[in-house]
Amino acid sequence: MSADENARFIAFEGGEGTGKSTQARLLAERLRARNLDTVLTREPGGTPGAEAIRTLLLDPPGEGWPMRAEALLFAAARADHVAQLIRPALSHGKWVVCDRFLDSSRAYQGLAGDLGDDLVRALHDRGSEGLLPDLTVVITADAETIASRLSARDGDTSDAIGGRDASYHARVNAAFVRFAEAEPDRFAVVDGMGEPDQVAERVWQAVSPLLDGGT
Repeated sequence: MSADENARFIAFEGGEGTGKSTQARLLAERLRARNLDTVLTREPGGTPGAEAIRTLLLDPPGEGWPMRAEALLFAAARADHVAQLIRPALSHGKWVVCDRFLDSSRAYQGLAGDLGDDLVRALHDRGSEGLLPDLTVVITADAETIASRLSARDGDTSDAIGGRDASYHARVNAAFVRFAEAEPDRFAVVDGMGEPDQVAERVWQAVSPLLDGGT
């Protein structure tokens, strides 16, 4: 959890096309409008080293990475991100809003990728000292809406992970719901249907208790 009593760490999770990146940006803007020093970041990425690993993951060389190697690369990127950006920001009382964090690895490599949750959590415990967000917002949407958004965003192209088959992504989406059901105190599930500003209001209802010192 956050290192400074005034700091908060919020992660956005969800499958491809749910709108989580848009909502992460809108939340960061709203927090800044309330004069809260807020860092908006993403995974994989957020630091020069982690961004370099992001390129390797999304546009892999050769035949691509075996799932176990992929999990290790995500864990390495996260370890750098946590050490060089997230923990320092929290220690200075800043709010951190992150587009994806640990639970994406749990969903994409652990459950959908069949590596198992224990392995992914162990990598995180070692690499990032088990840091968890104060709140993880899972954005959901129906399959038709997701397909429409992905078509508008990507056209006929996609990265190595986003381009996996529909059954894989269905397992990813189911994993996020499963995580939220298992840890209701850490997660908030938000309906991602509708216009971005409508969804943003739902996100705000989930986040606003943290402004009052809630955890």
